[in-house]
Amino acid sequence: MDQRTELSEFLRSRRARLRPQDVGLPDHGRRRVPGLRREELAQLAGVSVAYYIRLEQGRGRNVSSAVLDAIGNALRLTGAERDHLAHLARPLPRRVRPAGRPQRVRPALQQLIDTMDAVPAYVIGRRLDIIGWNRLACALLGDFPALPRKERNLAWHVFLDPAAGDLYENWEAKAADVVGFLRRDAGRNPDDPELASLIGELSVKSAEFRCLWAAHDVQDKGFGVKVLNHPLVGRLTLAYETLALPADPDQQLITYHAEPGSPSAQSLRLLASWTLDAAAPGTGPER
Repeated sequence: MDQRTELSEFLRSRRARLRPQDVGLPDHGRRRVPGLRREELAQLAGVSVAYYIRLEQGRGRNVSSAVLDAIGNALRLTGAERDHLAHLARPLPRRVRPAGRPQRVRPALQQLIDTMDAVPAYVIGRRLDIIGWNRLACALLGDFPALPRKERNLAWHVFLDPAAGDLYENWEAKAADVVGFLRRDAGRNPDDPELASLIGELSVKSAEFRCLWAAHDVQDKGFGVKVLNHPLVGRLTLAYETLALPADPDQQLITYHAEPGSPSAQSLRLLASWTLDAAAPGTGPER
């Protein structure tokens, strides 16, 4: 993906969502395009119009943190959007990885999540690949060990697995979240050919993905609540937590749990009891 094009389209999309009245500017009548004009954004950020135009065209060089902060304030960017802007405007040196090197979950971490019999847990890596899981995560979300490698991916699951539309009660919100996470990864790893291939496949096969991708929204996984409609135990209201793994910034551990004493907790315990005799999945076949 071309970093300059990504920066240009991201800034335009953030500018388009703001109206003059949102930022205390007068509205001087009809506009040819929605949102703030470049001149208005430059005024709010305290930079020259010519400089901002160069930046939005992807031609800005050596942009300072102070300027990025000012533009972020003017555009009312979220924390995840500010990080994304920084990665696009000042990309880090490319991280060289050996060709074909698989993503791995540390054995001790895999042992840990295998002991979490009552908590669905899985690990995602670059481009939202699902690279580690426990038995209850498989019972809740899908049979990861049985899937081909490219289908063990959160974005592939949400947009191309027909079962996902039934599993997530608010599929639209889940889909928007996943695209926001994938957009974040694209900003951090613009030279990843597998990521580009994944985005290309999703764009070709899913109109919903194409629409959401064009919006340039960016998110980072955190915490919240998801409602799932499981084919065996029915409706589950589960809280999720995303835990960063300091040893590998590309990996995150996601866990689900139900409120103690709730019907969802009872259903989750029932689902867990059905997995006790299953073989431990480990991290699946060789990647």
